[in-house]
Amino acid sequence: MPRAKKTDRKIFVLDTSVILYEHIALMNFEEHDIGLPITVLEELDTFKKGNDTKNFEAREFTRLLDKLAKDKSLQDWIPLNGKTRGSFKVVMEAGSGESQHDANEVFGERKNDHRILNAALRLKEENPGRNVILVSKDINLRLKAKSMGLPAEDYETGKIKNVDSLRKGKIEIEKIDSDLINHLYEDGTLAPKDVLKRKKAQPNQYFILKSDRNSVLAYYNSIDDTIEKVDKRPVSGVKPKNAEQTFAIHAIMNPEVKLVTIQGVAGTGKTLLTLAGALEQRREFKQIYLARPIVPLSNKDIGYLPGDIKSKLNPYMEPLWDNLKFIQNQYKETDKEFKAITEMVNKEKLLITPLAYIRGRSLSNIFFIVDEAQNLTPHEIKTIITRAGENTKIVFTGDIHQIDTPYLDSQSNGLSYLIDRVKDHPLYAHITLEKGERSELANLANELL
Repeated sequence: MPRAKKTDRKIFVLDTSVILYEHIALMNFEEHDIGLPITVLEELDTFKKGNDTKNFEAREFTRLLDKLAKDKSLQDWIPLNGKTRGSFKVVMEAGSGESQHDANEVFGERKNDHRILNAALRLKEENPGRNVILVSKDINLRLKAKSMGLPAEDYETGKIKNVDSLRKGKIEIEKIDSDLINHLYEDGTLAPKDVLKRKKAQPNQYFILKSDRNSVLAYYNSIDDTIEKVDKRPVSGVKPKNAEQTFAIHAIMNPEVKLVTIQGVAGTGKTLLTLAGALEQRREFKQIYLARPIVPLSNKDIGYLPGDIKSKLNPYMEPLWDNLKFIQNQYKETDKEFKAITEMVNKEKLLITPLAYIRGRSLSNIFFIVDEAQNLTPHEIKTIITRAGENTKIVFTGDIHQIDTPYLDSQSNGLSYLIDRVKDHPLYAHITLEKGERSELANLANELL
């Protein structure tokens, strides 16, 4: 592809949020040029220490920038690697040009976001014949930029175009011959062509097959190329209350499936079913890890909270302990199952822990549950999966419409990304839980509020 003329090439100005989302963002703008406000480098410096993904991204970006710059001045346009890519430079704050607006004066406050705006406005003034665009994951900063006549957009790489098109995991097929359903009940299997005709099923796709007389739950076994009957089964005293929960339990219990995603609104039973399924298979794995990302209230760092690290983290882990207690309370205190769960916790055979504690470890012979996965970036999701060793199963649960971090949305979060990218792999299964089973009151909130 011929390289665009310089006047046709855009200048994208990157905000700190883009770098913390993906440190190689610099390389993802094809032939267009990149402006990096000096304020971004200052903000990245505050993120260089720590074990969170954002700290990793900050450090990796700094290394990348140093490698690209070599002995050149960052005040000059420096070519990026590759003939089809543009150049980059570090941009200072706005100069004193007469046409230059000052974001600090416009918004009545001096802050880093406004300094970044001023740097972008300076580039726009210095390059009147080119289109200068601010790229940020911060929607408020994008709105401020647009209010000052500066085009702004979200960072689109890794973003799902339409979340409504994401795989639901199950298909309802009506007008099936009742004899076929009877055969499936009796024999347990059907040929895919008998049900799907000429259509092709995705691996581990689930089905609700209905006739005028009867119905059956089934799934597509891509290894054997058969449609198999799915039976409702309780796990660790927890019984499935609908078809989707039955499918979720089947995916969790299927030894051929190593990666599972369960998506659904609050109260659909995502975490409860997954933990119950893990406990049912406790003899098959060395440990059960139940982890979730720490998203502090109002995006405040947990350091401001009183107490040691355990007491700081306990509030974030309570929902997971609640699910464990619910499962344990399905049994009497004298039952061996009740005692087994207590023993697993005491011997650390079952660990409920922040996700940050998992990074850097090799997870072999582990049943790994990641709760609230919608608050992870695509890079974090990839990092977790690459930790998987032999005989490890990973289940991600979450609600893609309930994002608690400021720079993610339903299209850019890691859970949506994972569901979209691995939908056709035989090691993967997905199910969307649609019906809330927590209580009628909880369902009312999900539907009307």
